[in-house]
Amino acid sequence: QVQLAESGGGLVQAGGSLRLSCVVLGSIFRFENMGWYRQAPGKQRELVAAITSGGSANYADSVKGRFAISRDNAQSTVYLQMNSLKPEDTGVYYCNADSSTMGRLYPWGQGTQVTVSS
Repeated sequence: QVQLAESGGGLVQAGGSLRLSCVVLGSIFRFENMGWYRQAPGKQRELVAAITSGGSANYADSVKGRFAISRDNAQSTVYLQMNSLKPEDTGVYYCNADSSTMGRLYPWGQGTQVTVSS
């Protein structure tokens, strides 16, 4: 059974940075396309960044140029470096398979809260 464990969130002022981590257990991680999802208060969960098994990245327009997704296959970990944070980046961040290319999702982890103050 695949387990996802996100960490690294916190409270930061606008313009600040955070680095999120997600350890993926129980899957053949190196073959998985992975994604970071965000659920803002009162909104649906959305995919904000994705990375293929080969390391190619794609981003939602709202985070392009500010966020960077990366992965360490040896550690079965995917990262999200978030810079120039804005209040609208506030939400709970989750990692999971990239549903747009993998056609599936694993059971969600607990997520990690990111709060950006103005």
